[in-house]
Amino acid sequence: MVRTKAIGLGGVVYAVGGYLDHVHLVTSVPPRLALATFVGKVKGSTTARFNQLNLLPAKLYWQEEYGVFSFDAKKLPNFIAYVKNQKSHHAQNTAIPVLERIARGEPRLLRESGPLYLVEDQLWREELLSLAEDF
Repeated sequence: MVRTKAIGLGGVVYAVGGYLDHVHLVTSVPPRLALATFVGKVKGSTTARFNQLNLLPAKLYWQEEYGVFSFDAKKLPNFIAYVKNQKSHHAQNTAIPVLERIARGEPRLLRESGPLYLVEDQLWREELLSLAEDF
């Protein structure tokens, strides 16, 4: 169901896997769709379908948040293998914490440091004001 919806949205699905209470999806998302839209549609469609078919003893609910990682083609086989081996990673305690929601306090977010914005940069102001003279 996850694969079908992702493909229907124009994604290329490389791997789907999960363990007990979570799912991993390795996919390319078409540039015409925002990541949040793509993930929301996949989660919504999957929830509706699972609950219609009564495939689980209880209703399926997704957590509100999700994680997204961007990587180059050279690393694609690593991510595919990781997702395909979810059950063994969890059974053997070899799961990679940053790729999982493993209860160890707050999740550590991977982010590049943001650019430094100077609120009162006189040179910047002068450059923009000079552009206005051309209009």
